[in-house]
Amino acid sequence: MYRRRDDPRGRMVADITNDLRRYSADAQHIGHAFANLHGLNPTDLQALIAVMEAELLGEPITPGRLGEQLNLSSGSVTALIDRLERAGHIRRDRDTADRRKVFLHYADQGAALAMSFFGPLGRRTDAVMARFTDEELAVVHRFMTTMVASMREHRDAVRATRPESPRRAAD
Repeated sequence: MYRRRDDPRGRMVADITNDLRRYSADAQHIGHAFANLHGLNPTDLQALIAVMEAELLGEPITPGRLGEQLNLSSGSVTALIDRLERAGHIRRDRDTADRRKVFLHYADQGAALAMSFFGPLGRRTDAVMARFTDEELAVVHRFMTTMVASMREHRDAVRATRPESPRRAAD
C-alpha cells in the first residue's frame, strides 16, 4: 500500500501502515482461533463483534442493522441469529417501547466464553496502554477513530461497486 520513502515522515507512515496491517492480521488470527474453538464461522464472529460493539456504545443492534453491517440478506441474518442464539452466544430481546422491534444482546454464556478467551488479551492491552500518558492515548484514539472511519468508508465504496450485493439480491 505504501512504499518506503527516504524522508523521515515517509518512513514513519510506511512503518505505521505496516504496523496496522500486522495488528489487523494478528487480531484476525486470534478471532479465528476463538471461532474455531467454538464452532463459529467468520460471519458468526463478525456478527458477535457487531453485537458487542453496539452494546459497548449503549445502542443495541437490531437484526436489520446487523444485516446492513454484514451486507447480508434478511434471510441470511435470520439464519445467522438463529444459529448464534441456539449456541448460547446471543439472545433476542423485544424493545419495551415497541414490541415489534428486536434487539440483539450477548447471552451470559456467550459473554462468559468471550471473557474467558479474550481476558488475557485484555490484560495485555491494559498493560500496554498503562505505558502511555493520557495525552498520548488521546492522540492514538483520534488517529484510530479516523482510520476506522476511513476504512469503513472504503469498505462501503467497495461494496457499492459490486454488480449484485447479497443485500440487493434479497430485496
